Amino acid sequence: MNAVTLNPFAIAAGIAQNRYLLGQLVKRDVLLRYRGAMFGVLWIFLSPLLMLAIFAFVFGHVFQARWPEQREGLPFWLILYCGLIVFNVFGETVARAPTAVRGFPSYVKKIIFPLDILPLVPLGAALVHAAFNFLILAAALAITGNLSAGILLFPLLLVPVALLGIGAAWFLAAWGVFIKDMTQIVPLFVQMLLFLSPVFYPVSAVPPGLTFLYNANPLGAVIGAARAAILGLPVPWGAWTAALALGLAVAILGHAFFQHSRDEFADAL
Repeated sequence: MNAVTLNPFAIAAGIAQNRYLLGQLVKRDVLLRYRGAMFGVLWIFLSPLLMLAIFAFVFGHVFQARWPEQREGLPFWLILYCGLIVFNVFGETVARAPTAVRGFPSYVKKIIFPLDILPLVPLGAALVHAAFNFLILAAALAITGNLSAGILLFPLLLVPVALLGIGAAWFLAAWGVFIKDMTQIVPLFVQMLLFLSPVFYPVSAVPPGLTFLYNANPLGAVIGAARAAILGLPVPWGAWTAALALGLAVAILGHAFFQHSRDEFADAL
């Protein structure tokens, strides 16, 4: 029976102990994604650049959309892109979580292999992509004359989303071993959550009767905090702290569930 702990420091220490192995798995995961492509790992830059160009055209020239708190000269599509970076850290991690363990049955049969780091691999890859997206966002803000010191808070503001993502990933990776349908269900859920979160629109655009649901969404709180940072507005630290506390709780419970379930992985696979 594997040890189950609710001590966040013990969980963090276990991950830190296997940080080199985790780093190699993340590196392998990122490189395999682009192996065989004509431009190789350059797609890490090209993909967000193309996405940003499409956003600039559609929302800047076709819809000519504006954000309620948008200051003069700051393009709407950069505000939208900021929210999408935050959401994609969670979305990419969760969407790939059901196959995080199921996809590596040979590792499950290795008694000494730290299986709990496997769901961290999608998170690591998502953070790599977020880092490149962040650099492009910063460059775009600088080019448009809207770069401010608030953007330095962006990596810190992502912490609750990373915790929520890895907590959900531990749950889903364990369920994915036993329920094959999770690989079909979870991506649909992520797509629904994308449109149910204030990524493409502000909370102020939501009907009054549903506002409380959006205010309870921790992803929305982090997206709002990240946007406030790049807009030069006060960051809503209260909502961000609540999201951080919830993310930490989900991560702890997710790890406990994963460790409790892992003894049955080999039989299921």
